[in-house]
Amino acid sequence: MARPDRSSASRGRPSPEPRRGRGRGGVRAGAGSGTGSDAAGQSGGLAPNVERTYSVTSTATRSSTVTRVTSTRLGAVDRGRRSARRAVRAVAGRTRLTVRWLGETVTPAGWLLGVTVVLGAAAGLAFGWTLGWIAAAAAAVLLLLCVPFLLAGHEYRARLVLARDRVVAGTAVDADLRVANVGRRLALPGVVDVPIGQGLVEAQVPLLMPGAHHDDRLTISARRRGVIDVGPLSVTRGDPIGILRRTVQWPEVQTLHVHPVTATIPSTSAGIIRDLEGMPTTDIVSADLNFHAIREYLPGDSRRNVHWKSTAKTGRLMVKQYEETRNARMAIVIGVDAHREYAGEDEFELAISVAASLGLQALRDGRDLVVATSADDHGAARGSSVALRQLSTRSPQTLLDGFAEVEGGESASALEDVARLTAQRHDLLSIVFIVTGSQLSVDELRAVAHPFDDSQPVVVRCEENAQPALRRAGRMRVITVGALGDLGQLIARGALA
Repeated sequence: MARPDRSSASRGRPSPEPRRGRGRGGVRAGAGSGTGSDAAGQSGGLAPNVERTYSVTSTATRSSTVTRVTSTRLGAVDRGRRSARRAVRAVAGRTRLTVRWLGETVTPAGWLLGVTVVLGAAAGLAFGWTLGWIAAAAAAVLLLLCVPFLLAGHEYRARLVLARDRVVAGTAVDADLRVANVGRRLALPGVVDVPIGQGLVEAQVPLLMPGAHHDDRLTISARRRGVIDVGPLSVTRGDPIGILRRTVQWPEVQTLHVHPVTATIPSTSAGIIRDLEGMPTTDIVSADLNFHAIREYLPGDSRRNVHWKSTAKTGRLMVKQYEETRNARMAIVIGVDAHREYAGEDEFELAISVAASLGLQALRDGRDLVVATSADDHGAARGSSVALRQLSTRSPQTLLDGFAEVEGGESASALEDVARLTAQRHDLLSIVFIVTGSQLSVDELRAVAHPFDDSQPVVVRCEENAQPALRRAGRMRVITVGALGDLGQLIARGALA
């Protein structure tokens, strides 16, 4: 290979374009490269189907770039192998598409007819059975008669509109379905499948002329609390006897939040006096707004708290004492360990309804609310970590949406750990409701409420069909609720006083 000429670069002139030859199997450029056969001979026995091409590029900045391009000419055998591999890949891809199409198009009844055709023809050929030929011919005729129902393409456009996207458990919501034929040809009858959670609703679509549409109203029953996915819609069209079918699907999925049932309860501020700063407590401090009493001065007391009138009367320095006030902050801690805390699913749903009712009333009272529960942590062993989840309390709607998403599980963190972590993250709580089931003992409840000794802990124990009851254990109050309506009665009777 010739060395690049740097003289033009040193004189500031641009380098000439590399010249391209017409040798076989590649592009030649550069002085002294020679023909392809000469190059092969000079390289010491290089294969005759390989040529090396060099291009030289130099610039006026005394720098140059040498690029080597190697091109290989395949022989007939190599070209045949490559073509064979391409053909095999193409056939495999077409085969996969065909198998997928058959799986989506042919129903089990269609596969049975196909097997009948094969076995009947085989029996007729092998044993001369006339009955085998008759069965094969009848099955083949049925398959052929069903094919025309799939030949005409349909251009459906389906849309489902929910009347509401949030409902209360135990009610129903209406949905308007519209299927339009946007094509230029007649659309044969079909069936619209609407997946609703784990269920399926079917709507029949009649024969549609071009530009026509069909409207239908569906009723979606929301019997249980939770989040229901509605969709994706799919239109299935096939023959009258259900041998072949074609399905068109729309990927849109709508979400329906089913809120828990709630009850109206008295204000959770019953028995607690409000002032400008919040809720007074029994803790005595030296400076606050809620005056408590007067005592004698002790070293370290602030002179600003000296009560001069009492000092003049007694002749000794007297200072004022105050009750510590806290903001009206409330916390609701919900246990979701379905195996350890609750006797059944209905008891768990009662606890969710109780917690939701308390949360809604706290928002109506204008309280600063914290709602905490355990997040289901499938990746960690029980007791190795605590997964805490806080529900949004920006508005009643977002709070109820969060309660709709709460699920019980055996891998949830223990209620005692959730309570301890909630107390660490949120201090100065006025009142704490701990909502759980009937399976925890009194000692376990006392351990759950222990982190909230500085607040007013109230344990709401949900037990289906139990008699409403209220008892106290130190600062902790235990409310037994057998039905949702019992909660309001117990609070009205002074459960928080």
